[in-house]
Amino acid sequence: MFIEIEDIKKTYGTGENSYYALKGITFSVEKGEMVVLLGPSGSGKSTLLNIIGGIDTLDSGKVGINGEFIQDMSEKNRIAYRRKNLGYVFQSYNLIPNLTVRENIEVGSYLSKNSLDIDNIIEVLGLKKHEDKIPSQLSGGQQQRTSIGRAIVKNPNLLLCDEPTGALDSDTSKQILELIEKVKEKYNTSIIMVTHNENIAKMADTIIRLKDGKIISNEKNLAKVKASDLEL
Repeated sequence: MFIEIEDIKKTYGTGENSYYALKGITFSVEKGEMVVLLGPSGSGKSTLLNIIGGIDTLDSGKVGINGEFIQDMSEKNRIAYRRKNLGYVFQSYNLIPNLTVRENIEVGSYLSKNSLDIDNIIEVLGLKKHEDKIPSQLSGGQQQRTSIGRAIVKNPNLLLCDEPTGALDSDTSKQILELIEKVKEKYNTSIIMVTHNENIAKMADTIIRLKDGKIISNEKNLAKVKASDLEL
């Protein structure tokens, strides 16, 4: 199994103020598979994504990518793990404001010894006409395209997407989802995407529903819909 998530538990706070954010999460992801984590606010989706990404720590359980397990890593090794394995796409873009589109994408390539061709990435994402612009000169969709480029240029084993269309209108959202779908198909990238949108989940290979820190269903999507055909 390419990605293994086993019995993850996470609490925040202490004593009477403590609460369980995750209550024993277990699932796996195949190479090249897209998994959507679906659930309302407070269900534990983003906490789970941050633990898989090595941004947050877990209280107990196991998280492994391609045989590497992070729960016992030092902070130095966890940073190396993130650089080697992970790409991130956030709702808020997180671009460097004084760098151009090309330069923002190049930042991702510096984190990898096996990065993809930047010119090809810019072409795939439809950013050729905008490569010399800085983020303030871009639309929201163009900024998100750039953040996707920065994430995938390092050729990650796993792309983590946290509400990647949450700040975008429906037409732009569909374009971004089509690009994520294209990345998966072109580079065989495994993807875990967090959303609360039932319609977005229809494009996934597997849909995992969370509620109150637990998985309430984990099902293969037998009626998969192309991103271009989604109703948003």
